[in-house]
Amino acid sequence: MLLLNKNLSSKLRSSLPRLWEKGKNLFPPKIILSILAGTAISAFGMVNIHQRVHITEGGVLGMILLLNYWFHVPTSLLSPILDAISYAAGFKFLGKQFLPRSIAATLSLAFFLRFWEVVPFRLPDLSDHPLLAAIFGACFVGIGVGLIVRQGISSGGDDALALVISKLTHCKISRAYLATDLTVLVLSLSYIPVSRIAYSLVTVTISSLLIDAVSSFRASKSETVDAAGGEESAAEDVSEEMAEGGEAAQAE
Repeated sequence: MLLLNKNLSSKLRSSLPRLWEKGKNLFPPKIILSILAGTAISAFGMVNIHQRVHITEGGVLGMILLLNYWFHVPTSLLSPILDAISYAAGFKFLGKQFLPRSIAATLSLAFFLRFWEVVPFRLPDLSDHPLLAAIFGACFVGIGVGLIVRQGISSGGDDALALVISKLTHCKISRAYLATDLTVLVLSLSYIPVSRIAYSLVTVTISSLLIDAVSSFRASKSETVDAAGGEESAAEDVSEEMAEGGEAAQAE
């Protein structure tokens, strides 16, 4: 028994350096900072603007707000649950690095959603200025998500869900995103007036443009490979899937 314990301890000590090295390659400081900054910014906009003014996003983010309104389930709990369902559905389409990094982003988003929920609101109530709320909310979500997508990481289940839809229906990835956004916006009519949904369309449009702008800003394929520690990056895996759908995705 003592010999067995010694062998286990020896194996554990020898494997720790390898695990540490893999961890450093998988989560270099650049990736960690992007996840933390991106999720903090997007969660801030969701809680301080979208949730208060009832201007919803499309996709999984919009579904979080929809379920929060009708069933009063905390957004910090809904976020990881819906993302887990989306990741499970698209598991075989996700690269080795994409999945753990995206899970880390999901948990980070859940943390910051809870954090912004328990602290006092940091912005004035924009309920009387829905157009302004739609623009500012889109800026927070677009910039925050863009910082994460820039590293070839999913900020939530939207990317995985869109890839599954694109694969099953053989449609363009852009149409898959649009389908999830419009579906959630139509369902959101159950608690948001039509006039507010119009503002949600403004939010979806602006945030989509910002995500694309931030994620592709000075991005290069070589930088993405460096961030992945010289291995094939998850961003390239996602790009291949998107290319098959008819679009080329750009990642850092």
